[in-house]
Amino acid sequence: THQLQEQVITETTGKYLAPGHCVSLNVPTVNTPIWGNISPGIRAQELKIQKILKLLTSGITAFARSIDGMDMTEEQQDALALLCNAQYEINCFRKSYPAHAQPQICGAV
Repeated sequence: THQLQEQVITETTGKYLAPGHCVSLNVPTVNTPIWGNISPGIRAQELKIQKILKLLTSGITAFARSIDGMDMTEEQQDALALLCNAQYEINCFRKSYPAHAQPQICGAV
C-alpha cells in the first residue's frame, strides 16, 4: 500500500462531502477558546485526527452513494455499520485525549 498524493486526496474528498442532513458525519473541530490554549503537540494530534475523520467521512459517503439503500446486501450493511462505528470510536478517542491539555487550559483561565 502507499499514501495518496495530497492533491488526489483533496480532489477525491471534495467529491464526497457529507450530506447536510447527516450532522453525525461532520468532522468536529475544537472550540476556538480551547484551541488557543492547547499546546502545539496537542494541536498537531488534533489536526491528524481531523484529517483521518475527513477521509473516513468521504469514504463512508462515497460507499453510501454507490449502493442502493433499498436493496443492500448483508455484506454492504456490515461494511457500512463497521465504517460508521470506526468513525464513532475515533470521535470518542478524540474527546478523551485532550484531557492531557486540561491543566494547561485550566491554568490559563
